[in-house]
Amino acid sequence: MSKIKDRLSKFQDIIRGSNDHHATQEVTLVAVSKTKPEEDLMEAYETGHRDFGENKIQEMTTKSESLPKDIRWHMIGHTQRNKVKYMAPYVHLIHSVDSPRLLKEINKQAAKNDRVIDCLLQVHIAEESSKYGFDEQELIQLMEDELFKEYQHVQIKGLMGMATFTDDEEQVRKEFKSLKAMFDRVKDRGLLDRRHDFTELSMGMTGDYEIALEEGSTMLRIGSAIFGARD
Repeated sequence: MSKIKDRLSKFQDIIRGSNDHHATQEVTLVAVSKTKPEEDLMEAYETGHRDFGENKIQEMTTKSESLPKDIRWHMIGHTQRNKVKYMAPYVHLIHSVDSPRLLKEINKQAAKNDRVIDCLLQVHIAEESSKYGFDEQELIQLMEDELFKEYQHVQIKGLMGMATFTDDEEQVRKEFKSLKAMFDRVKDRGLLDRRHDFTELSMGMTGDYEIALEEGSTMLRIGSAIFGARD
């Protein structure tokens, strides 16, 4: 068995165990394939894996054109509004919606493609100022906005967050805990109408996925632990 298949299989076992443990909510593994060649993705694909994450729209679009059409493409990187049109025809889930203006553009491009695009709202939970995202007040303002309520071509599936890049596990746990608590509070306020299936919490990467799972993540974004270090 190749290294990629081996590592993927290990993570699928972890996810399976987690799914058995948390019967209420399935956990999805997104294999982060950014900068990796198409042959590496095909190795993962041949194991039955279908969820792949990219952080550059151009690279994801090129891959989507030549790889199998049943792949579910996840946009996990910071998204520029002027590039949304390139992924609107095919993207499965955008994890990184970090502003009202970006959401407006996604809705517009989804309408042009006669689609409803699934989105996660990115929340700023890290101590690093370089990370993007909403705070809780901004999330609530967005959901209460009359303009937002008119968007028929986006579906808000949940929240995404990235913890501080640190070896301090308590710090990471504190940040994930705060994101889960925010997710629960926003959900309980009932600001979203029923067509928004607000169930996903995307948190956890190669360095902190174990803590993320313990704190309630429903979606892991794993790159180097599957595909090896980036070039």
